[in-house]
Amino acid sequence: MAECGVTDLRTILEARLRAAFDTIEPGADPVLRPSEHADFQANGALPLAKRLGRQPRDLAERVVEAADLGGMCATVEVSGPGFVNIVLADSFIAGQIATLAADEHLGSEPAGEPLRVVVDYSAPNVAKEMHVGHLRSTVIGDALCRTLGHVGHDVVRENHVGDWGTNFGMLIEHLLDVGETEAIGELSVGDLDSFYKAARSSFDGDEEFQDRSRRRVVALQSGDAETLRLWHVLVAESVRYFAEVYEKLGVLLEPGDVVGESAYNHMLAGVVRDLDAAGLLVPSDGALCVFPPGFAGRDGEPLPLIVQKSDGGYGYAATDLASIRDRVTRLGARRMLYVVGSPQAQHLEMCFAVARLAGWLPDDVEAVHVAFGNVLGADHKMLKSRAGSTVKLVELLDEAVERASAAARERAGALAPEERSRVARALGIGAVKYADLSGDRTRDYVFDWDRMLAFDGNTAPYLQYAHARIRSVLRRVEAGPMPEPFAPVLGEPAERALALALLGFGEAVDAVVSTNAPTRLCTYLFDLATTFTSFYETCPILRAPDVGRRRSRLLLARVTADILELGLGLLGIEAPARM
Repeated sequence: MAECGVTDLRTILEARLRAAFDTIEPGADPVLRPSEHADFQANGALPLAKRLGRQPRDLAERVVEAADLGGMCATVEVSGPGFVNIVLADSFIAGQIATLAADEHLGSEPAGEPLRVVVDYSAPNVAKEMHVGHLRSTVIGDALCRTLGHVGHDVVRENHVGDWGTNFGMLIEHLLDVGETEAIGELSVGDLDSFYKAARSSFDGDEEFQDRSRRRVVALQSGDAETLRLWHVLVAESVRYFAEVYEKLGVLLEPGDVVGESAYNHMLAGVVRDLDAAGLLVPSDGALCVFPPGFAGRDGEPLPLIVQKSDGGYGYAATDLASIRDRVTRLGARRMLYVVGSPQAQHLEMCFAVARLAGWLPDDVEAVHVAFGNVLGADHKMLKSRAGSTVKLVELLDEAVERASAAARERAGALAPEERSRVARALGIGAVKYADLSGDRTRDYVFDWDRMLAFDGNTAPYLQYAHARIRSVLRRVEAGPMPEPFAPVLGEPAERALALALLGFGEAVDAVVSTNAPTRLCTYLFDLATTFTSFYETCPILRAPDVGRRRSRLLLARVTADILELGLGLLGIEAPARM
């Protein structure tokens, strides 16, 4: 049998089993899964037997006879009512490890068809503080961008910042009242929250200020040069502050990734015109709407997507439709991911549906809502500060580093102060990110400092410490050459178990790409770390019984550390070499 790449392992097994099933009836699915009774188990004989009215064990035995698995497997046997149990040959596993160890991607192979993927995420509002509500979109979007880029997709990051609308009349007038220089100073230190609240207070309590604000909105929308200049001041200072928060959080977003709502203003009239020409617009209570099929309210009546409001203004739907059109035509997107909270599900699905009706979203372009739940406090309500206000993101990150610093002091050993500070930052920020990414993104999760900063359990510190411990072992043999990739010895069950776990990295990365769920990689890394712990406890590395076994275990340890470092990196989490 020809050699196969590491990430092809399950694929080749499934393909060969499927070919064996096809000798009985084409179209059967072997449904290959890991098993406690074997390395893999296929149960395709059971549903096929039910469909054909035959005995599943008889069909499974025929599959075993027909399957071409020579060289890969030690045993292929029928078990129970008709399962096919597969145990891989140790020599095959060892050969795969040698291949993986020499691969810079560690088994995570490039995408078969690289695509231009646009990822819409983070999306703060100009002149408003980034708060805990922006955490999930930013962290999930960043992990997806990193993983998609790693496998070779052409990723375009778009930060769809709210930088337009009626609030800007109020904000510009407040800027003028405060004084441009003082306002810039206030915004430059990141006090966006106070600036916005002061503007809102003036608007709510001063009719003259309200009138000025409304006139300023008209001036902004009509393109008045001075008003636009002041608007640019607000946007530039906010974007600069957002960049500082992103740097603290350790995500890829940069000022150049910002594509505000304002970027689509010149397209909105065309959106309305072309929807009307396509016969999709319907007047409703003075507004212009599209009623895409399949969307109804609680009363059963069709739901409208309001494209142009009764006052002639444009709502979010028009901007979102324009952005879809722009991303497909100008950017050449083949896939678009919208990392947006679950409450926006219906709005986005209606926008996608209308864009398809209009021909702006072709069948060969995928648009996906990557939905997520909320961050909750210990009371299972929306996470708030002690004062009852929304938690500022930068304050949450600072607290994470402070708490991690206290936790790290107990384990820091002889680290220099500067390195101890770097480790604390990696632990704190990593803990916040991993707590977000490790669960089902569609569900709410409870923000728990003690749990997320723990050095045991499914946490970032546990994985970071596992990585650092392995690097510590490897440093002890720096005087001699590290073993070049070769087929390791898998004489002990723990050695074999670790080798099998290492071969699952590529599949975990593929799962993130196909499901937009970083939790799949988190689960894999945690399982790998726990498997390594068992190996480390039962298979001495530096005190192995002979030189060959020592080299073999060093190789397994090095590959484990490399996968933990790369895997955490794809999640946007640092893996310190010393802790």
